[in-house]
Amino acid sequence: MEQAVLLLGIDGGGTRCRARLSTYAGEPLGEAVTGPANLRLGIGVSFSSVVEAARQCLDEAGLSEQNIACIVACLALAGASEPAYLTAARNHRHPFRKVIVTTDAHAACVGAHCERDGGVIVAGTGTVAWAVVKGKTYRVGGWGLPISDEGSGAWIGSEALRRVLWAYDGRVAWTPMLRALFADFAEDPHAIVSWTATASPRDFGSFAPCIADYANRGDTAAIELMKMAGGHIDRLAARLVALGAPRVALVGGFAAAARPWLAAETEKHLVEPAGDAVQGALTLARSAAEALQPVA
Repeated sequence: MEQAVLLLGIDGGGTRCRARLSTYAGEPLGEAVTGPANLRLGIGVSFSSVVEAARQCLDEAGLSEQNIACIVACLALAGASEPAYLTAARNHRHPFRKVIVTTDAHAACVGAHCERDGGVIVAGTGTVAWAVVKGKTYRVGGWGLPISDEGSGAWIGSEALRRVLWAYDGRVAWTPMLRALFADFAEDPHAIVSWTATASPRDFGSFAPCIADYANRGDTAAIELMKMAGGHIDRLAARLVALGAPRVALVGGFAAAARPWLAAETEKHLVEPAGDAVQGALTLARSAAEALQPVA
């Protein structure tokens, strides 16, 4: 085991980094969850979460940290769709035997469809759509806050706070959800403005569960936001279908909350994912390891 190739699949998003370690043959060895690994948060932050996740996996497997040098890793990271971030990640020093870097959406697509043609919408802290059709890859959205990521947890948190300020101005009516969010900032609009100046997407996304809960309880402002989020996801799905994706999977931390708000047309194309982004990353890691000799 000491000299064997180990495979590590990483799914790194804006809220957390999930990891799974296996043998080359696919035997699971360990799993871990650490902090955010979105490259937009800084390459140091991202790789710190990745390396810590690898160490935790090794520890769970009963292997020493020296075995980190035996790992072929696929780092599927949010932000890797941007060329500058991707280049920086590929050039960053790491302790692994070999690393390939791709986007979390790519790995999610591979995992969801077992390498068959299909599309995936990742609705988590951010949103992005990805498809693989006849050997070609397509990316839709996912350009990051504040300019993109509509329908995500971070987006809906930002929109909710916008409406709190509208209610304070008298431009819209107060609702229980808006009052609850306002109370989180001691009913001080200046505190909201100050907080948003330095808040991360993860911070904005922390309000998403509360918003979804209020929507289910009939809060009009929350319902409006969930309908808007569903509409944005509908449009991502429609674009993937137009590109030729025969099936679409909806994944991510915000997916379950958003799904009841999707259009019937979107539901017609949705399938349950066969596997997750970590499994997709492990599949890609194994492909990268096939070129190494020996692999036993």
